[in-house]
Amino acid sequence: MPHRESVTSFGDSGRMPDPAAVRRHPTLFRAVRRRRNPRLRRSDITVTDERAVRRAVKAASLGNAMEWFDFGIYSYLAATLGRVFFPSGNDTAQLLSSFATFAVAFLVRPLGGMVFGPMGDKIGRKKVLALTMILMAIGTAAIGLVPSYSAIGFWSPVLLILFRLLQGFSTGGEYGGASTFIAEYASDRRRGFFGSFLELGTLAGYTGAALLVTVLTAWLGPGTMDAWGWRVPFLTAAPLGVIGIYLRLRLDDTPAYLKLEEANVHVPGAAEAPPATARGDLAKIFREHWRTLGLCIALVGAYNITDYMLLSYMPTYLSDELHYSETHGLLMLVATMVVLMLVINQVGRLSDRLGRKPLLMTGMLGFLVLSAPAFVLVREGSLPAISCGMLMLGLSLVCLLGTMSAALPAMFPTSVRYGSLSVGYNLAASLFGGTTPLVITALIGATGSEMMPAYYSMAAAVVGVVAVACMKETARKPLAGSPPSVQSEEEAAALVEAQAPVPKF
Repeated sequence: MPHRESVTSFGDSGRMPDPAAVRRHPTLFRAVRRRRNPRLRRSDITVTDERAVRRAVKAASLGNAMEWFDFGIYSYLAATLGRVFFPSGNDTAQLLSSFATFAVAFLVRPLGGMVFGPMGDKIGRKKVLALTMILMAIGTAAIGLVPSYSAIGFWSPVLLILFRLLQGFSTGGEYGGASTFIAEYASDRRRGFFGSFLELGTLAGYTGAALLVTVLTAWLGPGTMDAWGWRVPFLTAAPLGVIGIYLRLRLDDTPAYLKLEEANVHVPGAAEAPPATARGDLAKIFREHWRTLGLCIALVGAYNITDYMLLSYMPTYLSDELHYSETHGLLMLVATMVVLMLVINQVGRLSDRLGRKPLLMTGMLGFLVLSAPAFVLVREGSLPAISCGMLMLGLSLVCLLGTMSAALPAMFPTSVRYGSLSVGYNLAASLFGGTTPLVITALIGATGSEMMPAYYSMAAAVVGVVAVACMKETARKPLAGSPPSVQSEEEAAALVEAQAPVPKF
């Protein structure tokens, strides 16, 4: 029959049918369209449990806070660790060695993402997130037990690097899983608000690390800190890890993942769920989602450079380049981060209302336009000028922090979300984020220009502007490959009713 090929092509491959065939057989083609895009049933729609969502947000955010507490400690103790593990007559060489060890953890993050990400798509988000937290706590606490160079010589930096690698490997499964966990628990209309708590955890982790290091340095003094005081912040990770593991193991897996696991799941307008053996397939991620993966890497790379420049490198810049005391530099950063913590949830709420792209574009343009003036103010040296410069950078960053954890998970379908996001995020973090302190320190040493952090941030912001312009708006929409998620039965009923056919008289 002449229409058979047209119907098959339209129904199976998505190509548009022959218009003449549609005119000859309208009823047949309406049936094909209904089969490919069936109406929503009430059982398809997820109605979120507010208490369960808040428990999920708390567990995921605490894990993220612990991750950045661990990484923040290393950043803020970089000069001390350089003296303890890398003895040398050259202060710059010590600092570069310490930051190189900081960057080492990022070299294995993509490997951790490639292992834990697909595992989270296969066996569930909850189990993998508990495992990554266990490994992170072990790696961080172990660093606090490593003997100094003066005690065991060459083996001291070797052990430090080994445990940094364990930290980096476990972190590879953390952000992708935690952001996926919150995104899949939250309703479509409040995903930005709840997602912003993940980055609130980031700021809380950095702030906690900075405060602890500041208090210990002021209390113990540089000599005692070099002797044993630096160990205390690392050993603090052990009890924090126990609390985080307990909270995560109490949770059920995400509603979106459980829906995907159901054999009779029905997702209107989405590709059918792949079989269990294909879920989380790493080769499939690179083969079928490489365009989105590339966009994710560009977006996260720009975001990570600006993030690490301000939250990790800035105290070192203030102490080493502008000769502020380490304590003063950390206190200035803490004040900036407290301001960001006060507004970040409102940024997330605003992204639900205005969309992800406007907020992300504001943040990227902020770094492009304000980085140079901000560093001019920082270099001026007075407390008001430094505070104003750091606040300019911080308000640009909070537009990214408050939005990114909702925007990134929505880029990938549910069946490969954990794996794809873990791979993309950690490749970008490895190539650009973790190397930021090392690259900036090396650029300042090579050029003699103290404005290099500003120029580096501006270059990253250009990439970020292009990436944001190319991404799709996902606010207030269901996650790809998942049914709608709403807050109430009334909202679910309204969705179903909106699809009911209009009677013709």
